Amino acid sequence: MATEGKLIAQNKKARHDYHIEETYEAGMILTGTEIKSLRNGRGNLKDSFARVSNGEVWLHNMHISPYEQGNRYNHDPVRTRKLLMHKKEISKLIGLTKEKGYTLVPLKIYIKNGFAKTLLGLGKGKKKYDKREDLKKKDAKREIQRAFKDQQLGR
Repeated sequence: MATEGKLIAQNKKARHDYHIEETYEAGMILTGTEIKSLRNGRGNLKDSFARVSNGEVWLHNMHISPYEQGNRYNHDPVRTRKLLMHKKEISKLIGLTKEKGYTLVPLKIYIKNGFAKTLLGLGKGKKKYDKREDLKKKDAKREIQRAFKDQQLGR
């Protein structure tokens, strides 16, 4: 799914640690200082995850730095934030996350039409050998690109 607007944060490690099978876009409920801080690019998805509880989707451990001009109205940087999704999508996620090994991983945070959005990936954890295999493929692809580039330049 292509994101529109300004990319705030990206979880690059997620695709390394999980097989992402589906992606979902979700809105976020934020306080005033949180959205201002995000618009300044002060968000971090490291170690964050999403969980479905009581028919609602919640984002845990996402860090949004306090807003510099926020004074006493500032927020807790790692508070749990509610995500907004359609009821059908949430009920589908409830069924899928109850299966063994599936988890909701936030992949990206971006601003779309003035609203903060999260791209959630439904992923299954990779084993160590899967990660090694991906690294080998990536290295091989890089070598092929380098050889092709050298051939084009006539070296």
